[in-house]
Amino acid sequence: MSGVIGALVYGGVVLDRITATRYVTPLKEGGSLPGIVEADDEGTYVVKFRGAGQGLKVLVAEVIVAELAIRLGLRVPRLAVIDLPPAIARYEADEEVQDLLNASPGSNLAVDFLPGAFGYDGSRPPEPEEAALVRWLDTFTANVDRTWANPNLLVWHRRTWLIDHGAALYFHHAWPRRAPDADRFAAQPFTAGDHVLADIGPSVREVHERAVAALSPALTEAVAAVPDEWLEPTQWLPDPYAVRTAYVEHLTARLGAPEAWLGGAR
Repeated sequence: MSGVIGALVYGGVVLDRITATRYVTPLKEGGSLPGIVEADDEGTYVVKFRGAGQGLKVLVAEVIVAELAIRLGLRVPRLAVIDLPPAIARYEADEEVQDLLNASPGSNLAVDFLPGAFGYDGSRPPEPEEAALVRWLDTFTANVDRTWANPNLLVWHRRTWLIDHGAALYFHHAWPRRAPDADRFAAQPFTAGDHVLADIGPSVREVHERAVAALSPALTEAVAAVPDEWLEPTQWLPDPYAVRTAYVEHLTARLGAPEAWLGGAR
């Protein structure tokens, strides 16, 4: 790590914590097999499981990018930490789902289910500046997963909602193999020419200053929202504090070097 951040204090942002009471059905269109789950707060959620795909780092990216989106004034469904009792898999007939539930006891990520929402098809585009801010966020976080092949946008009550940010912040997948390198991420270019909102709104350069003003004081808070138990230590990052600091350093370094990653953005 670069060590330029100094001693950071984490706190103030805590996701609600709920408990799953019933697994309802899988969402087969999701590659990591998320599922619809009911919880003890009487809410219904789309749950991303710790035992799926690339594991906990996907959940971390979901939380951090959602928190950044909120601070940009963009809409994301409410997030919560959902505890999954081991017994919940007992009555699941689908073996693949049962294996996933058995691999995911403890804390998982719950995303508020938006009843009646439909996938973005371009018929109800967001406001121009909103579209530009979405593109800016995806460029900043290196989110490759917002294309026409997989828009990861919902339309609910005629407004655009952002979902599924697990593919962003890809740099953390290298941490088990090598030391964090914030400068490398800061200099990483990003091309968003195939972005689902590429033809809507002004250039991301026109909203850049507004985005920086909104996020500069909020990076630490966004990272603080991630539960400690999702922050996996490595030989270079021995505890949750060190892992959080690495995320903040990567985001801070990238925010301070826009010439490297805004070059290919519209």
